Amino acid sequence: MTDRLNTAQPYAIGLFRIVIGLLFAAHGAASLFGVLGGAAGTDGGSLPSGAWPGWYAAVIQLVGGALVLLGLGTRGAAFLASGSMAYAYIDVHQSTALWPIENGGELSALFCWAMLLLVFTGSGALGLDRLFSVRTAPSAGEDDRAAEPVAA
Repeated sequence: MTDRLNTAQPYAIGLFRIVIGLLFAAHGAASLFGVLGGAAGTDGGSLPSGAWPGWYAAVIQLVGGALVLLGLGTRGAAFLASGSMAYAYIDVHQSTALWPIENGGELSALFCWAMLLLVFTGSGALGLDRLFSVRTAPSAGEDDRAAEPVAA
């Protein structure tokens, strides 16, 4: 049973990455454009361009979420996304109360830790990272160390 679970692990991580990336990107799109049931800005429209920190956070969510969803530059995008959610939790939510359930920071905390997990696991299966990271094993007789210069 454990062997079957271990072989399925890259696919489980891949599906986890896809869901988290989709939700994160959707949150950014809702904040930036007021779509998908989100009310962006105070008037229901889009956030003012360059407004600190909301607009920048929404751009990180949209772009970072899309990259994580696609599995393209997953570790870097997840690292930036995790940091932005840590900032959101500490700066916005924790100033009102300690526990996430009290301060409304559950989503920021969950996204922060989910993205941090992806930093360490990578994209798993089904990611575009795999298309661009073609690795070849050294052939017989080849050494993967740098060649020594030959004296003339």
